[in-house]
Amino acid sequence: MAPSALILIADGTEEMEFTITYDTLVRAGVATTSAFVHEEGIATSQSPPFAKGSRGINIMPDTYLSHDCGPEKYDLLVIPGGAKGADTMSKDKTVQKLVRDYLTQNKTVGMICAGSLAALTSGLPKQPLTSHPSVKNQLEAGT
Repeated sequence: MAPSALILIADGTEEMEFTITYDTLVRAGVATTSAFVHEEGIATSQSPPFAKGSRGINIMPDTYLSHDCGPEKYDLLVIPGGAKGADTMSKDKTVQKLVRDYLTQNKTVGMICAGSLAALTSGLPKQPLTSHPSVKNQLEAGT
């Protein structure tokens, strides 16, 4: 069976970090699914809605994020950056639980750029990581 990946997307996700990662995984033979992370308190009328990227490009995700997107279904979880998208994803309780669940199951979690905020909000132990300079102070302070 081919490896599988779940890549998250929210309004404000950096388009290149999402699309290049998605495309590279597909070209490598990885069964890849994108899941929309809904911003708390914001209603959507489409199902699933377009995610409006950080540069205004609309991207149609494959599905909504749900609890059945866990490590029993996918081998890899990817959290791209983009300031607003990374903020939405890092604050989402389902995303936080998924990060912990994937790591508990010895699965891989990739956090790109500001997506590394999810390491902080998921309660992971402090460890070396790479991030966008805009979130460096938050990550170092642990807040």
